Amino acid sequence: MRQIVLDTETTGIDPKEGHRIIEIGCVEVIDRKLTGNHFHVYINPQREIEQEAIEVHGITNEFLADKPLFKDIATEFVAFIRGAQLVIHNAPFDVGFMDHEFAKQTSTAALKTRDICSVLDTLAVAKRTHPGQKNNLDALCRRYGIDNSHRELHGALLDAEILADVYLMMTGGQTKLNLAGQGSEGSEGDTTIRRVNRGANKLKVIRASADELEQHEARLDIVQKSGGQCLWRANHSE
Repeated sequence: MRQIVLDTETTGIDPKEGHRIIEIGCVEVIDRKLTGNHFHVYINPQREIEQEAIEVHGITNEFLADKPLFKDIATEFVAFIRGAQLVIHNAPFDVGFMDHEFAKQTSTAALKTRDICSVLDTLAVAKRTHPGQKNNLDALCRRYGIDNSHRELHGALLDAEILADVYLMMTGGQTKLNLAGQGSEGSEGDTTIRRVNRGANKLKVIRASADELEQHEARLDIVQKSGGQCLWRANHSE
């Protein structure tokens, strides 16, 4: 399953008042693993950013002056999210802005976000899981023990990365293998978020020696002679 954890920053809170997207951050999750693949862009909104918004995300009008317009990144953005499930905290806010941006461009005027991908609202999930509690991103980080101390201001890519960790922990995390002899490190219920390391070396395959194969067969002979069922030979017979 391919999921895209997404966040946006904007010039204000309501697209109906002409506010625009100024930053998009997305991280890709496949089969509950962060792949390292991401989409991140700053956008010139062609309008002033409200001071209250600047105080939240720290993005200024001067910084965005030389950034691309939404129409310049629309095709690449749609291609990145198409067919995936979008995972968004307070999805109606971001989806509303995305639909507003699509409607303003000739190439995407007929598009709605839900035409190209499904949407999962993690705020709705959090409210069902933790009713009556604070469920903003900072509160969820504290609840699930996720370090967000580097988050001094809101930022779309950083918030998407943090939300990916929160979402995976909130929906079960990923359980470590509990192998014999591992002790408490492999204990049941120990959950971690695991990122895919695409640069990791392939595991080395070590084949049994002739002596080891002979000892293995001798052990199987003992199993059969004792009257037990030798499942290995039953499952590996030609």
